[in-house]
Amino acid sequence: MRIGFILAGLILIALGGAAFAGKLDFTHDKEVVKIGGLSASVKEEKSLPQWLGVVGVAVGLALLGAGALRK
Repeated sequence: MRIGFILAGLILIALGGAAFAGKLDFTHDKEVVKIGGLSASVKEEKSLPQWLGVVGVAVGLALLGAGALRK
């Protein structure tokens, strides 16, 4: 269980840091027009908000600390 807390903490710290730096992007397909069998869609590229990265790092540090203190 101890190693699980440590690994989860390290992963969350890494992902949170990437989200805070703006490096985690994802695309979202949005359908704009649909007429019969004809449709048009737009791909929107979004990134995770920076506050979510800060929360990820904080939770990761808490898990890392819990894993380090556990016997």
